[in-house]
Amino acid sequence: MAPQQTGSRKRKAPAVEPGAGSSSSHGAAGDGEGPLPPKKQKRPATRRSLVHYLKGREVGARGRAGLLGFEGELRGYTVRRLPALLTERELALGTLNKVFASQWLNARQVVCGTKCNTLFVVDVQSGHITRIPLLRDRMAGLGRTHPGCGIHAIELNPSKTLLATGGENPNSLAIYQLPTLDPVCLGDRYGHKDWIFAVAWLSDTVAVSGSRDGTVALWRLDPDMFHGSIGWHNDFGLPVYSHIRPRDVEAIPRASTNPSNRKVRALAFSGKNQELGAVSLDGYFHLWKARSTLSRLLSLRLPYCRENVCLTYCDELSLYAVGSQSHVSFLDPRQRQQNIRPMCSREGGSGVRSLSFYQHIITVGTGHGSLLFYDIRAQKFLEEKSLASPDSSPGSAGRKLKLTCGRGWLNQDDLWVNYFGGIGEFPNALYTHCYNWPEMKLFVAGGPLPSGLHGNYAGLWS
Repeated sequence: MAPQQTGSRKRKAPAVEPGAGSSSSHGAAGDGEGPLPPKKQKRPATRRSLVHYLKGREVGARGRAGLLGFEGELRGYTVRRLPALLTERELALGTLNKVFASQWLNARQVVCGTKCNTLFVVDVQSGHITRIPLLRDRMAGLGRTHPGCGIHAIELNPSKTLLATGGENPNSLAIYQLPTLDPVCLGDRYGHKDWIFAVAWLSDTVAVSGSRDGTVALWRLDPDMFHGSIGWHNDFGLPVYSHIRPRDVEAIPRASTNPSNRKVRALAFSGKNQELGAVSLDGYFHLWKARSTLSRLLSLRLPYCRENVCLTYCDELSLYAVGSQSHVSFLDPRQRQQNIRPMCSREGGSGVRSLSFYQHIITVGTGHGSLLFYDIRAQKFLEEKSLASPDSSPGSAGRKLKLTCGRGWLNQDDLWVNYFGGIGEFPNALYTHCYNWPEMKLFVAGGPLPSGLHGNYAGLWS
């Protein structure tokens, strides 16, 4: 299916995943001028051109030595042009309910987690689905007491040898070995008391999980654990795995504005600074120094405090991006005043549901079934290119590039008939997306936004 550029129709829903609300606040100030060079230093004549003037105004234009030269320019050009060339092929997921998390395992396999607590691998070429058994707590049956939660996070460690996600009990952290997906260990009763919403790897053997109970937990794995014990089975042929406890558990500080809603919703790690960012549903961003333990550095009130459900980090720009109900806010914890204004998605208040950075382009998955692409250096959305003149100057087309995802599958049960029967179709909230840049492919997945509706969407954009 070719990318569509369609308008969005506003609809009210009684409840959405994972919450409801509206955002309101003010934007940040613009960026200022840099210092003048010393008088004796002569600037090359070419730097007086309009091209260099415009490049100097780009956010993050300074200090990009690693990407200078022909190779960097070529990569940047590819990143800007690829979204406009993507076309969709929907993938059938049967009756699974809402894909919340996904990661590429290799050139053709993506691992996904759903609201119905299913962990599976989909082959994007054949469409074949393989379900992965979930790890159970020491005390059997705990996972069955949490209906309607599911798997919200899947993360691979830096060397792509381990995968962290949820267990049968959504409060537990499960670790699998790659590429076999054999179980390694489970962090259960000594960890979180509520659902795990986010996971981030600090190194190949250290992971952090964030939970709805308002805590972040640091887990350190013993390398001998996954080099010696994999492949062990009990008398019934079931795999044997270890049970671990966290090395450190830290609570999110209570905000005076909303002390009961300090649920950790998203995490992002800065390897360059060895710092962990966390977003809580009470409208705060928290920064932790990540060493053998977690030490909180600061907490900042976010400019848009409703539905802050996703977070990503850009190493090149040393910048965090937070997705809320209608905006993406940009944070540099080292700057007292943020010089990058928030980006408004303008998608009917349906929310920013997934975010990712690649170089200076941020991809936004919305609750209204669309993908948007924002150039953080130019501080503008990527635009459609004129078919008559593909190399026309910026601003000549003017329309924001928007890829609209397909219909997916919706279970038209009694709830749909009684409460939503008058609505012909629902856009799918795009809860997760992940790039495979070597293959120039983008996997996107989600499901209907209202929490009571059962359905799914998955598509390969290439």
